[in-house]
Amino acid sequence: MLGILALHYTAPPEKKYWSHAALIFTAFYVVFVAANYVVQLATVIPMTLKGNSNEIGILIQTPHSLFWDFDALGYIFMGLATLFAVPVFEKTGFQKWVRLTFLIHGLVTPLIAFVYFYPDFSDKLLLLGLPWGITAPASMLILAIMFKKNYKNKNCKKANLKFIY
Repeated sequence: MLGILALHYTAPPEKKYWSHAALIFTAFYVVFVAANYVVQLATVIPMTLKGNSNEIGILIQTPHSLFWDFDALGYIFMGLATLFAVPVFEKTGFQKWVRLTFLIHGLVTPLIAFVYFYPDFSDKLLLLGLPWGITAPASMLILAIMFKKNYKNKNCKKANLKFIY
């Protein structure tokens, strides 16, 4: 969330529409995924460890359960956020790599939707989501690298230093 917020505040005015849309979809992601993780970590796991999982059956995340769908919606919104952020990045320099990574991650999102919502869940089906497991962290990592490069460049310019990367 903070990475996309930073992107919004550093985006040029003519690209704020796209960064704002990405921020909105990121907020949806946070709501669904945080709700799921809090319930699973604070309620389901402790109750299951106590042997009381029969009391909280509706909260347990299993394929095609309520919290399974929360998880799915969260990750779908994450993919939409990266797609909407694509136009914020330049097509040259390091930003072209950030742009490409965000685009690939967004385009992988239908695979995640398919894995989550296909009627017959299987472990083999989960393998279809493997590219997402790479593109999701890669998109945030490359965004962080871009911010670090920009920060170093600005500090070097202020101190009249040359920074080559």
